[in-house]
This record gives sequence, C-alpha cells and structure tokens, in this order.
Amino acid sequence: MIEAILFASAEPVTLRELEARLPHGADPAEALVLLRRRYEGRGVRLVKVGDAWAFRTAPDLGHLMHKETVETRKLSRAAIETLAIIAYHQPCTRAEIEEIRGVAVSRGTVDQLIELEWIRFGRRRMTPGRPVTFVVTENFLDHFGLESARDLPGLKELRAAGLLDNRALPEGMGGKPEAEPEEDEQGLGQSELFED
Repeated sequence: MIEAILFASAEPVTLRELEARLPHGADPAEALVLLRRRYEGRGVRLVKVGDAWAFRTAPDLGHLMHKETVETRKLSRAAIETLAIIAYHQPCTRAEIEEIRGVAVSRGTVDQLIELEWIRFGRRRMTPGRPVTFVVTENFLDHFGLESARDLPGLKELRAAGLLDNRALPEGMGGKPEAEPEEDEQGLGQSELFED
C-alpha cells in the first residue's frame, strides 16, 4: 500500500500522511525501510526528501531523463538591422549603428546578438570616450556559410535577389549623384564596402 501511495503521489509524502492513509496498526516506518532495500540498485530509488519520502530516478540514470530541444527564435527587425549594420560596417560603435538606423539601439538587441554569439566586442576606438566597437564572430560566418565578412553579398547581389529597391540610394546614404550615371553603372562592389 505504501508503494502504491508513493508511486501515485506527485509530491513527497510524509510519514504522518502515510500513517493517516494506512489501516490502524500498520507501521509505515518499517515498510519504508523494506521498500528502500528492495529498490537498491534498480532504476528508481526510495529517497527521503526533508521529512517526506518519494521515489526518484537513480542518480546514475538521471541523464536518461533529460530532454534536449532546439528552440528557434526569430530575430526582431531591430536585431536584424543591427546585425546587418555591424556585418557591413564593422568595426562599428553603438553611436554609428544608431546614426545609420536613425533610432536608438536597445541594450536588449545587442545582448541578444551577443548571446547568440553572432557579434562580439571589438577594440575600443581611439576617439574621445573610447567607445567599444562591435564585430561579427566566427559563429555568424559559419551560420551563414561565409568564409569571411568580405563574402557578404554586395549591392548588386542584394538588388538581384530582390532584397533592395532597384532605385539608386540618396547621395547622403552612399548613393551616387544623378549627374554621374557612368559611375552608377559600375556599381559598388563588395571591396568598396570594406575599405582598409
């Protein structure tokens, strides 16, 4: 009866609770000692948890009870934009990211990208305040199948894939002035994005 009570209970059961459930005159303490001996060396063990008793998985088999699941999380639009800016303009500071995006960068966004191990802290800039820079990691390159950041698609490839508008960028954002169409035909290659 004690074995059945312990197996059916979701919580550890105290000796007093066992006595209340058993017929008058039964000795639950003696039964617990016998049950403990019976379950030694088996997959489950009778263990004392504080003042209560419960069946638990044997410690040497605990690894069988672990279940690993892969949790897929989508990046927010802010995280994707921040990651793209870092990838294409690295090393860059938070202020530079905010200037390009036009809005403040949330600490949570940067923390999420660092937690994913897609970005890391780079060197500090030798400017007033010595701001920290961000760069992409090997994990980022591995995830996207890139050998280096120079293998990121350029403007031509992004436009061809339909990821960018085919219209020219405004002059202040890296586009060419309309008066120079011959340079626009050359386009910006990947090497222009990573000036040394």
